[in-house]
Amino acid sequence: PKLEKRLPKFLTEEQMKLLLTGPQRLLENGSIDAHTAWRDRLAMELLYGGGLRVSELVGLDYGAIDFESGVARVLGKGRKERLAPLGRVALAVAVKFRAEFARRTTPSSPVLVNADGRRMTVRAVQLMLKRHLALAGLPLDLTPHKLRHSYATHLLNAGADLRLVQELLGHAQLATTQVYTHVSVARLKEIYARAHPRA
Repeated sequence: PKLEKRLPKFLTEEQMKLLLTGPQRLLENGSIDAHTAWRDRLAMELLYGGGLRVSELVGLDYGAIDFESGVARVLGKGRKERLAPLGRVALAVAVKFRAEFARRTTPSSPVLVNADGRRMTVRAVQLMLKRHLALAGLPLDLTPHKLRHSYATHLLNAGADLRLVQELLGHAQLATTQVYTHVSVARLKEIYARAHPRA
């Protein structure tokens, strides 16, 4: 018998907003410094706004971001390169972060660094996210990959074409992307109400 595929967990748009404002709240109450607050916000914006995998995020160098077009060249699974549009908010945060905290970068400089100036690790991003999930009162079992799930789900819920989302995620197989076609209950009801004669 074929095993049932579990639907990926994702955050609602409201939960994402709450999560993304966490670094600013920590900065305002003096829990973290400005560099850390903006770096954490940038990391989460790139995961959600660009749909990056955590490995793509920590491997991202300044030279891979086209600040004019707002597109990043990322090295995905199987060392396949893809273009990832970052979205206006993620791009604005990246521009601000670079101007304020990373003026002396070269194209090979990592975008995300720890307090010692070294490239952040996957584990460091996971721990950073847990801190912000706790602050937002969200489930701590959510991983950086769930921000990518949220990215895909929100695109599809807004009517994005499945093949476009496949390209954006860098999936080789459409079947991998199809798991995200679970739409919100509200969206299902809306489609049903518009499409079914007995609705």
